[in-house]
Amino acid sequence: MAEFTLPKNSKVKPGKTFENAEGATNKKTFRVYRWEPDSGENPRLDSYEINLDNCGPMVLDAIIYIKNEIDSTLTFRRSCREGICGSCAMNIGGTNTLACTTAISEYKGDVAIYPLPHMPVIKDLVPDLTHFYAQYASIKPWMQTQTAPPPDAETLQSKEERAELDGLYECILCACCSTSCPSYWWNSDRYLGPAILLQAYRWIADSRDEFTGERLDDLEDPFRLYRCHTIMNCTNACPKGLNPAKAIAEIKKLMLSRTL
Repeated sequence: MAEFTLPKNSKVKPGKTFENAEGATNKKTFRVYRWEPDSGENPRLDSYEINLDNCGPMVLDAIIYIKNEIDSTLTFRRSCREGICGSCAMNIGGTNTLACTTAISEYKGDVAIYPLPHMPVIKDLVPDLTHFYAQYASIKPWMQTQTAPPPDAETLQSKEERAELDGLYECILCACCSTSCPSYWWNSDRYLGPAILLQAYRWIADSRDEFTGERLDDLEDPFRLYRCHTIMNCTNACPKGLNPAKAIAEIKKLMLSRTL
């Protein structure tokens, strides 16, 4: 029987323990993935015990508290704290989500926090999204037209046409969905993944865009689009409640309609 193991320097080892809630009755332990690329050491899982009465209710509040009050070396991304920017996307309790909109009270026992899975890690909880953003740029995420816009008016849509964009424009490119997708794990070099395909459909569905055919031509590839096997992890993981799998299905339907 074949055995598959991680490379020796990739195995996560037990890390340091920080007890900072002595005498507290409302406390919780956060086990946080740590990796320092310049150290040459394996990743580790540090444990931080904190008094929840001293921080806000969200997981991001706890992470900020850890950095400010316990361990200033902890590295992570954050910005809006309102579920708008997508910066604080990470794997919390085994699920990809946004730390700023995830309540600590959702978890019983210790809370495990890792960077988004199957992404190169820059440091600690910071994944390298360079390739993800390059894929986003490849779909040309802007309106393309051949008709000159009206000189004294906007390019208008009906209410019905505008409604076609609902569930698409709200995507914040946090990458929670793409990094939950097994097809993207194994084929991210060629498969665009659910987040980028949802964004692609956002422009295909826009009545003001005049390059629908060219956009579909660009996606007509065994890997760029068709590595999606409708596993639905992406829809389950989306912290904004969107449905990338449905958007991908709509693209496939448009592809089929061109052949009939």
